[in-house]
Amino acid sequence: METTKGKIALVVGGSRGIGKSISLRLARSGFSIWLTYKGNREAAEAVKREIEVLGRTCDAFAFDVSSYEETEAALNQRLENTSPDVLVYNSGISRDNLLMWMTREEWRAVLATNLDGFFNVSRAVIFAMLKAKRGRIVVVSSASGQIGQAGQVNYSASKAGLIGAAKALAREVGKKNILVNVVAPGFIETEMTKDIPKDQVLPLIPLNRVGTAEDVASVVDFLCSEQNMYIHGQVIGINGGLAM
Repeated sequence: METTKGKIALVVGGSRGIGKSISLRLARSGFSIWLTYKGNREAAEAVKREIEVLGRTCDAFAFDVSSYEETEAALNQRLENTSPDVLVYNSGISRDNLLMWMTREEWRAVLATNLDGFFNVSRAVIFAMLKAKRGRIVVVSSASGQIGQAGQVNYSASKAGLIGAAKALAREVGKKNILVNVVAPGFIETEMTKDIPKDQVLPLIPLNRVGTAEDVASVVDFLCSEQNMYIHGQVIGINGGLAM
């Protein structure tokens, strides 16, 4: 494994669910964490305390990724003298509805956070990584972005868009020693999926279990910390066989 002492991982959307597990896993691997969140300060502070117990530092700060101005203001001051070694883009929301009933606001809100947010964050960070001539970017997409999901036209569109954006970015920055990859979780047990009936989902999963946030975090950690890395521009499904 590559030494990660003194390295910084920026985890966007790192205070709950999959993001929390990623933050803690990277901290255990030796990264200092820049943890961003939108509004739940209590959850973010709790993760920060856990990271500090592990002997790592954590800078937890809030902004709305869908706002270009807020994102720029929050990141630029930190990026002025420091480039994170890792960017994990995990920010995402869902507003599920059938397309025939979907409102413009449900469409816009999901695209603004899940896809516009990636642009807002990545555009700020990529300049610092290019200057440093190093970096790793991991984008958290979804199986819904690979195979589509009824009732999630907005969510599936945003997550599929992230895959395309990451692949294009990988072609742009690979020669500068910046690796870009995507993880696409399937049915993961989080607050976002708590109302989905498991008995209807399990028959679709060959491993016959739902995933955990730690299942996702372990793959993200590998992509961020493994020294012998020749994975670039790829989508890694973490779905128990739901999508093959």
